[in-house]
Amino acid sequence: LHGSPLTDAGLALLNPALSIHPSLVALDLGDCMLGDEGINLICGLLPPDGAKSGLKELTLSANPGVTSKGWGRLAIAVAHSSQLRVLNLDYNPLGDQVAGMLAVAVASSRTLEVLDLEGTGLTNQSAQTLLDMVENYPTALRTLILAENNISPELQQQISDLLSEGEEEEETDAREVTAREKNPWICQNNSSSQMVLMTSGLGDSLLAETEM
Repeated sequence: LHGSPLTDAGLALLNPALSIHPSLVALDLGDCMLGDEGINLICGLLPPDGAKSGLKELTLSANPGVTSKGWGRLAIAVAHSSQLRVLNLDYNPLGDQVAGMLAVAVASSRTLEVLDLEGTGLTNQSAQTLLDMVENYPTALRTLILAENNISPELQQQISDLLSEGEEEEETDAREVTAREKNPWICQNNSSSQMVLMTSGLGDSLLAETEM
């Protein structure tokens, strides 16, 4: 529906059908002339943990009629959503205050992997808040887009580096889990010994302990 002059009234007409759709996972309402009432309806499509399934990807680009109150309501819904993985808010006049609310939402979310804040009026103040969030709190976030904001390249690079480190650590953990699943005889090392699987020529297995 991107670019449709939907307005809050139009979304109110569509909302009952969207709410009961059995398999709707992505919704693009960018540049649809939405306001705070429209955001309230959208929050209903982001059910909290343990509730019914909801959206995994939501685009709300270029809806300047939404106020900080509406974005705050969305931030709360995102924080408690058990499904949402991609959120595109580019080209909305969010500013540093809303960015701070979104940072709290991202820190609380266990699923959000991509957040697009391109061209949203952010400054180094927002970037520092987002940097602190990425550095000090474990999140699912893997991609944070901050282009076309008044943010120094240095801060953007620091955030990008931290997100890359988190992704590399996750990939390493995944490889270790896969290795253990393939060979359940592999045991973790400790400071004093290592468990090693030994096989005799007759095919009999012997678990021996060797001192390190």
